[in-house]
Amino acid sequence: MNRERGTKRQKYTLRVLSLVSIAAAILACIGLFGQDSGRRSEGAMNDPIRSYLQPLVENHAFAGAVTLVANKDRIVDVQSVGYRDLAARTPMQTDSMFWIASTSKPMTVTAVMMLVDERKISLDDPVEKYLPEFHGMMVNPQPLTSSSTADSSSGPVPANHPILIREILSHTSGLPFKSKAQPGALDVLPLTEAVHSFAAEPLIFQPGTNYSYSNEGINTAARIVEVVSGIPYERFMQERLFGPLGMTETTFWPSVEQIPRIAKSYKADLHTNQLAELQIDQLTYPLDDKAHRFPMPAGGLFSTANDVAKFAQMILNGGVAGGKRIVSEAAIHEMTRTQNKGFGGKNYGLGWSIGEHGFGHGGAYNNALEINPEAGRILIFMVQQAGPFGRDVGESIVPTLEKISDRLVADDTAARSHSH
Repeated sequence: MNRERGTKRQKYTLRVLSLVSIAAAILACIGLFGQDSGRRSEGAMNDPIRSYLQPLVENHAFAGAVTLVANKDRIVDVQSVGYRDLAARTPMQTDSMFWIASTSKPMTVTAVMMLVDERKISLDDPVEKYLPEFHGMMVNPQPLTSSSTADSSSGPVPANHPILIREILSHTSGLPFKSKAQPGALDVLPLTEAVHSFAAEPLIFQPGTNYSYSNEGINTAARIVEVVSGIPYERFMQERLFGPLGMTETTFWPSVEQIPRIAKSYKADLHTNQLAELQIDQLTYPLDDKAHRFPMPAGGLFSTANDVAKFAQMILNGGVAGGKRIVSEAAIHEMTRTQNKGFGGKNYGLGWSIGEHGFGHGGAYNNALEINPEAGRILIFMVQQAGPFGRDVGESIVPTLEKISDRLVADDTAARSHSH
C-alpha cells in the first residue's frame, strides 16, 4: 500500500514537472517573439543596442530599424526595434526587407573585381576598350553637387585621357551622378540605354583630377561586366555572388511574398516631430514589375540584414565563404584602400567609403554597412528614413552603434575563449 502511494506520488510529481517544463518553453517562445518583433522584454531591453535605439523610436527619430552585429564567423547580435509600418502598428521584424540603395555599390564592384581576378579586365583599362561609345569624351566643367547633371553653357573641351575603369569605380572619372535621360526614377532604362545616355553627355571635370559621387560610374562598370561575361549583369550577380553566398533575399525585384516585408519609408517633419510615409522616389512602382523596372547597379538592391551580413562576412574573411573563394584578397585590398587621392575631402576606395577604422557604405535612406577589420566587427544598420533623422541625433547614430558593436564583439570573443 505504501509502495502504491509512493508510485502515485511519483507520477503526480512527474506530471507537475512536465507541465512546468511546457509552461517554461511557452514563456521562452513568447520572450523570443517579443524580442524579434521589437516588443520590450527584460533580456532584450538589457541589450545595449536596443537600449540606445528604443528611446529614439519613441521620440520619433525614425520609425523602426534592424541592427546586426557579427564577426567573420558568426552573428553576435540581432535586434529589431520600432515599426515596419507605423500606420498599421506592424512591428519591425529581423527578417524585414529594406531598399539598401548605395550599399549595392560594393556588391557590384565585387563582381567587377572577379573579372579583374580572372584577368579578363584591368583596373587601368580605358572604359572605351569595352564600351566604344565612350571614345572621344568631352569635358564641360561646372560647380559640383552630389546630384549634378552634365549641363552647362560653357564650351566642352576634350578629355585629357580616356576614362579608366579604376576612375569609374572611385568616382574620379568626371561622370556626373545621373544623366538628363534620368530626370526622375533611376530604374526606368535598361542598362545598355542608360549607359549610352552617360556617354552622350560631357564629363564634369577632367578624368582623375577631382571627386564627384557618381551612380553613372558604377552603372557603367556593371555594363562592362555584361560585355565581358556575355550574360546580363543581374544574372552574373545571382550566379557569381548572391547564389554562392546564400543571399536568397537579395534582389532588384522583390517578390509578391517579399513585398509585404519591406519596411515602409518615412521622412521626418522637423517642425511637428512626426514621421510622414512616402514612396522611394528613385524607384518605379510596382516593385515586382520586371517589364518596366530595370536593375540599377549603383543602388537598386533590396535585402535583409542577414543577407548583407553574408556578403560582409565574406569580405572580412578575405574573400572566402563556406570554404570557397569568391574574390581574391588582393581585390579586397584594392577595393578598401583610398583610390580617389582624397579629392573632395573624401576617402573612397573602389565601391567602398574608407574611414579611420575600416570601410563601409551607406545608402540614400540612411542604412549602413560598416566593417572594422582590426576589431573583426561587422555592423549592419537597416532603416528607411529619407532625409535627416528626427530629433537632434543627426549623424551620431551609426558611430554610436559602431562603438557599441565593437564592445559586443570583443565581449563575445572573450566569453568564447573562456568557455574553451
